[in-house]
Amino acid sequence: MKKNILMTMAAMATTCAWAQGIEYPKAVKDGTVDEYFGTKVSDPYRWLENDTSQQTAAWVEAENRVTNDYLAKIPFRGKLLKRLTELANYDLIGAPAKHNGKWYFSKKSGLQNQSVVYVMDELGGTPRVFLDPNTLSDDGTVALKGIYHSHNGKYAAYAISRSGSDWQEFYVIDMKTGKLTDDHIEWAKFSGATWVGDGFYYSAYDPSVKGKEFSNVNAGHKIYYHKIGTPQSEDVLFYQNPAYPKRFYGVSVNDDETMMFLYESGAGAGVTLFVRDLRQPDSQFIQMTNDMDYQYSPLEAEGNDIYLFTNYNAPKGRIMKADIRQPGIDNWQEVIGEQHNTIDGISCINHQWIVTYNQDASNHAFVYSMDGKLRHEVKLPSVGSAGFSGKMDEKECFFTFTSFTQPYTIYQYDIDTNESKLYNAPKVNFKTSDYTSVQVFFQSKDGTRIPMFLTYKKGLKLNGKNPVYLYGYGGFNVSLGPSFSTMRIPFLEQGGIYAQVTLRGGGEYGEEWHQAGTKMQKQNVFDDFIGAAEWLISQKYTNKDKIAIVGGSNGGLLVGACMTQRPDLFRVAIPEVGVMDMLRYHKFTIGWNWAPDYGTSEDSKEMFEYLLGYSPLHNLKKGVAYPATLVTTADHDDRVVPAHSFKFAATLQECHEGSNPVLIRIDTKAGHGGGKPLAKVLEEQADIYGFIMHNMGMKMK
Repeated sequence: MKKNILMTMAAMATTCAWAQGIEYPKAVKDGTVDEYFGTKVSDPYRWLENDTSQQTAAWVEAENRVTNDYLAKIPFRGKLLKRLTELANYDLIGAPAKHNGKWYFSKKSGLQNQSVVYVMDELGGTPRVFLDPNTLSDDGTVALKGIYHSHNGKYAAYAISRSGSDWQEFYVIDMKTGKLTDDHIEWAKFSGATWVGDGFYYSAYDPSVKGKEFSNVNAGHKIYYHKIGTPQSEDVLFYQNPAYPKRFYGVSVNDDETMMFLYESGAGAGVTLFVRDLRQPDSQFIQMTNDMDYQYSPLEAEGNDIYLFTNYNAPKGRIMKADIRQPGIDNWQEVIGEQHNTIDGISCINHQWIVTYNQDASNHAFVYSMDGKLRHEVKLPSVGSAGFSGKMDEKECFFTFTSFTQPYTIYQYDIDTNESKLYNAPKVNFKTSDYTSVQVFFQSKDGTRIPMFLTYKKGLKLNGKNPVYLYGYGGFNVSLGPSFSTMRIPFLEQGGIYAQVTLRGGGEYGEEWHQAGTKMQKQNVFDDFIGAAEWLISQKYTNKDKIAIVGGSNGGLLVGACMTQRPDLFRVAIPEVGVMDMLRYHKFTIGWNWAPDYGTSEDSKEMFEYLLGYSPLHNLKKGVAYPATLVTTADHDDRVVPAHSFKFAATLQECHEGSNPVLIRIDTKAGHGGGKPLAKVLEEQADIYGFIMHNMGMKMK
């Protein structure tokens, strides 16, 4: 690709566009033009990619001023925020987990910004605070990303992120004294802490260029070993692969510290896996697999046996066993073969397997013996999503369960008797019995059968007038199952329908379903989403003036593509932290890692033309009346950099014709969404739902 960039940036222009009485800041255009395989593509707002320039900062400030002014005038915005706050004011407890003889669990009390981690000497004992992330910052913007206990029980490392960034820092607690050591690790990313002895392995990048920490390409992922009591500058470089700087590397170790696994990923839908026998002095890694097209995930390791999950030659997944003395994939033996439904989760508890399957996007769980014989099905409360936790050598087992009408609830499960009992259920200010959730199926454009969940108040009338919040993701093998959120409740209380579509590109039906929504088949995902809206209209649930489409990240791309392809079909569009520039996404932070799903504009002329054909940024057309749109992003988003949303919003405001507002909401001290404090979440959701409801003509009764 040949670039011809004409730098003609000027100060922020004062000329403005108008819509519904809104005066939009109009960004100046520069003369940037890129050439792809002989085709020239203009990128006049390229300067907005510079997230640290004064010019970009002035544009952001002007846009937020306009957006905040609009949102503040929504008549019921204060009432909506109050209701959202009431609903969020409850205690949410995580399932307990055992480490070195003690029990740990998380708890968010009331309106705390972050969950606190507690420890008990025995199950059901008196809890005491182990780590409170709320004390790490005044505004809750420092989030706990994980706690990693050493196998010898002497230490616990924990990882934090600041302001929603993917960058991680590690600190270490001395378990004997309960105090922090002097150990501090910076510039880690996509990493846990893998303990061996009195030290741990972690993955990190070289320190970033100052001012470009959240936008520059991440390359050169390295694995280090940190010895407790030493500075980071003395950490030992354990592994790097300069031949492939744009790949991820990490290690894991079994509880007995007898086997170490090395993972290489980033060039396909899976990983390349290596193993090392730590029982043998000076042992080296042996390659177990030789491609990144499939998933290979060690589950347990005992003696010479390695149990693994894989979708190699089994698109819906299976469990295999390898021998560390001959660990190559050709020598693996099948333990639990591929079933009709897709594996969604695996736990080894009390030397038995609990395998959770996706059946039409909801979970069913079964218990198997260690050698793969089916014992029984676990009875779950209803249609929903379940997650099991426990240890291979321990009897205690818990599972969490949620549905669209049931908050996250914890059950204690006896794996031998197949009986479960309630351990903890949150008390939410919401009468769940007044609502129902159903699953429907419709045909997409090419005839594919697509599932969709609908949740609404009982007694709903099919009069074609009901407001709909239509949500989807459709990518990266991610499965969307039933789940509960207090944020949806005010919309449901006012007669709205929450619709969640099971799109191709996800993992609900296995790898074939995933691949059907990637690269040159990505349009299938958009057709599925558009088909969902058309079906809801045809079945008299709603009409085109009552549909809001919402999605984040890859789901933001979904919303951007659908609102540009069918602006007539939707009343409101909310693309959240979306991938909007499909020609340049791979040039920022870890965007290159999305190429297995998207392809890139540099791959071939055919791939470039396909991406150009649906890229939301490049398919906005002047003179088109677009849905009322609220683009959302954040200043510390180093997953999908805010430049995507900046350029899309500037172009949308330039092209849009009509009375619908087209705005951008740019959060501060926030990132891609993970670890966001509750206070910020509530403000953001009040703005999003307020914008949707106001533009649909809804009111707060």
